[in-house]
Amino acid sequence: MPEALNLIDDQRPAQRRAALAILDELEARSAFPGAHRLGVTGTPGAGKSTLIDALLRALRARGETLAVLAVDPSSRASGGALLGDRVRMRAAGEDPGIFIRSMAAREQLGGTAAGAHASVLILSCVFDRVIVETVGVGQSESDVHSLVDTLLLVANPSSGDALQFMKAGLLEWPDVFAVNKSDLGAEAARTRSELESGLAVGESASGEWRRAVLQVSARDGTGLDALQQALDAHRDHLSTSETLAARREAGRVAHVLSALRERFGSRGVEALGGATGVANRLRESGAGTFSLAAQLDAELDAALAARS
Repeated sequence: MPEALNLIDDQRPAQRRAALAILDELEARSAFPGAHRLGVTGTPGAGKSTLIDALLRALRARGETLAVLAVDPSSRASGGALLGDRVRMRAAGEDPGIFIRSMAAREQLGGTAAGAHASVLILSCVFDRVIVETVGVGQSESDVHSLVDTLLLVANPSSGDALQFMKAGLLEWPDVFAVNKSDLGAEAARTRSELESGLAVGESASGEWRRAVLQVSARDGTGLDALQQALDAHRDHLSTSETLAARREAGRVAHVLSALRERFGSRGVEALGGATGVANRLRESGAGTFSLAAQLDAELDAALAARS
């Protein structure tokens, strides 16, 4: 598995072809629904890593095997991950049932990394649950949403997060909300109330799912059981409806679009018929997500070369 994760970052032609073959095979053979893919986002200082550490301990105690893909801010000099979440997540220790990997965000919108879709696929074939921690709330929370089945937003009650989220229009994406640091008392209760009010006046993008706003404390464990129950309930809700299949399919399209926009911009995507055109190609071709992205990339390259 570590070798496969390293291979997807290798841009040499032979290694790139090998990576595409592996990803296509994994995508074709992976069971559905497979691992639960959980995204954790929130502003810096909200305590995401500490809360994930507490969740790792609790979920591991239930016998789950767990992987964490921690997307860190990038070093402008090297492009590598700076923070290294292994330092902040102590639950892993020497436990072979927990795997933590840091990836550099390289300034991607929403705080996700370019290779995150491939990494999530690989990890999903090995572990019961894959947790993706992002840099923070970014310009495009939909980037994170397209990677995962369930999106958890962690709010910091001492920084006015609720109002910031409402102003930025970020409340439509998360499936579960956790107000961390509930030991702050009145501030945490006020933030929870503000989030609940924002959800009440806003239109939910989650269909019939009733999104929970919970108070938790990663430090003393308050609310962790309720948070686990909410995450499990959302996973079960997706699995008993057609929502999960549609969400995973939308994630595949989002990956192809993101890869093409990175090289060719919006005009390149428009030349292929936009998001609808890419979705149709993905459905009609029967090709793997990653191979189709490479194929469309080559088509646009050829079209540009013909014009020059």
